[in-house]
Amino acid sequence: MGQQEKVATSLAGTVSEEISASLTAVDAELARRYPGDPGTRQPVHTVYVPGDVFEPGTLRSWGDQALAALDEHAPDAASFAAVLGIPEELAGPVHDRVRAKLSREPVEDLRIDFEDGYGPRPDAEEDEAAARAARLVSQAYANGTAAPYMGIRMKCMEAGVRDRGIRTTDVFLTGLMAAGGLPEGLVLTLPKVTYPEQVTAFVQLLEAFEKAHGLDAGRIGFEIQIETSQSILAADGTAAVARMIDAAQGRATGLHYGTFDYSACVGVSAAYQASDHPAADHAKAVMQVAAAGTGVRVSDGSTNVLPVGPTAQVHEAWRLHYGLTRRALARAYYQGWDMHPGHLPTRYAAVYTFYREGLEPAAARLAAYAAKAGGDVMDEPATAKALSGYLLRGIDCGALDTAEVARLTGLTRADLDAFASPRRGDLTVTAP
Repeated sequence: MGQQEKVATSLAGTVSEEISASLTAVDAELARRYPGDPGTRQPVHTVYVPGDVFEPGTLRSWGDQALAALDEHAPDAASFAAVLGIPEELAGPVHDRVRAKLSREPVEDLRIDFEDGYGPRPDAEEDEAAARAARLVSQAYANGTAAPYMGIRMKCMEAGVRDRGIRTTDVFLTGLMAAGGLPEGLVLTLPKVTYPEQVTAFVQLLEAFEKAHGLDAGRIGFEIQIETSQSILAADGTAAVARMIDAAQGRATGLHYGTFDYSACVGVSAAYQASDHPAADHAKAVMQVAAAGTGVRVSDGSTNVLPVGPTAQVHEAWRLHYGLTRRALARAYYQGWDMHPGHLPTRYAAVYTFYREGLEPAAARLAAYAAKAGGDVMDEPATAKALSGYLLRGIDCGALDTAEVARLTGLTRADLDAFASPRRGDLTVTAP
């Protein structure tokens, strides 16, 4: 070391204290509004099943139908890869993992639908279906056959169906409580939200339910479904979706894009309603910016082109779904909707190819960052956060194994979690 530098300052210590005091309210507001990602698993998709169709064997049936579709239309790794354009070196690993996933956990997130997929029914019929859904969900969690996340989509808070939506929510949640309590994977979806006040009203409903059952305040969260142009741009020119997140008072867990309702709302003709339409891209970009840093996750919508019929027709639908899913992943929409068992093979193929083809480059960059070894890319903490998040999502969905990530990065799962959600002054990296 050379000569020690003399350090001098010009400002009194009170200057820093005064500045900090002036920003106290801003610091608190930043912490409240932008707590960051919750660090929990995000499902790669949401499957919607009408309330009167859901059965105890629905999840297993979807997996079996998806496997049967593979057996019939792409019986081996080479043929499946050829249909979708999966690189040769990934054909075997992706195919094997897709089949294993369909056998083990075909659905990551199930929503029992009491909205568009269910339609208007006599009150007694919907009451019974909601009570039955609660019983079956409770049984699934009790016997180990549940998806990681399960719940319902009730009718919206618009005047014509509001009372019915409130009652269905009450019947379902009350049934869960009577059967042993709310499961950890419980998710509710509030559709067709147009005004932030509708979100406020749903929060009021959940608060009343929590008080009635002695639950912790904020125990029940929900997703907000974005299906109207007014939810993106309000009449006063502001981004209504950002105000909806705030109106949820920390309960919002996701923003789900409704492909067809939103497209119709802005006048897109039926033949062009798709998740890659420019109107869809605009809506999701606004949703993404509004949600950034809040801990609220954004989900893409669905395709209504079903992989059914002759093999050539199935292959065409598979290529479309695979391409849309890959496109969404590149745009950081890590979740979407699947409407048919035949979509599951291409959902997982797209997700697994996305993570496996980027495994080694991402692992090498993160390892170099952790070791301060440099390399041909100079990464920053924000990039390390993105790299670790990428690897964690791959592990959570089954695309990657913890052991292979540890081997390539030299990092434990705890290290990856620390990089993905760093806390100031608390980032210790250890060898696996």
